[in-house]
Amino acid sequence: MPDVPAETQPAGPAPASVRAQILSTEHWSLLATRSLAWSESFSRASWFVTVVSAAMVALALVAQSTDFGVGFRIFALLVIPLLVVIGVATVIRLVQLNGEDVELVIGMNRLRRGYLDIAPELEEYFVTGHREDVAGIMRTYGTRRTRIPATQYLSSIALLVSVIVAVLVGALAGLIGDALGTGLTVSVVIGIVAGAAALAGVVLLVVRHVRQTWGQRT
Repeated sequence: MPDVPAETQPAGPAPASVRAQILSTEHWSLLATRSLAWSESFSRASWFVTVVSAAMVALALVAQSTDFGVGFRIFALLVIPLLVVIGVATVIRLVQLNGEDVELVIGMNRLRRGYLDIAPELEEYFVTGHREDVAGIMRTYGTRRTRIPATQYLSSIALLVSVIVAVLVGALAGLIGDALGTGLTVSVVIGIVAGAAALAGVVLLVVRHVRQTWGQRT
């Protein structure tokens, strides 16, 4: 029987030290990826708020120079839809980043399970989770809950940006109503209704995506 080259022979189990080193390298890679994701999340939200702030200053200057006349309406009807589009795109990306972060946390929990397979006696020293269910993920996020708390939605950057987008949609709807001659009171009502509907729609998008991401682990 011919000899099998050494490079094609199946290797035996790697030593525990080698396995720990490989797991540690992958762990640091996931940490770096999480850091980049969070950096992008903050950058996108900050950039959107900066753009909105600059647009509001521009609107104020145009309003002062035109005395809220036709020029102001035209300018506002051009700028605000652009802000809404940017805001919706920002919310979608923020929601995607949140989902990616959950997947990265799951990967880190799996690696901790690998550490414990090598040295199970160290489990009592781990303060983060090492399981891939909701309880294990929430433990890595720093809580002992076994389900997603309401504060997970209320404190998310995506929801805060959604509120700004809803206000912009309401302002746009009110301006359109006023431009059509509906009167101040009716325009305000239209703006409030449109803003509330937009907020409900965007929040529904956020909640649905979060439930889909977490629901795979229940």
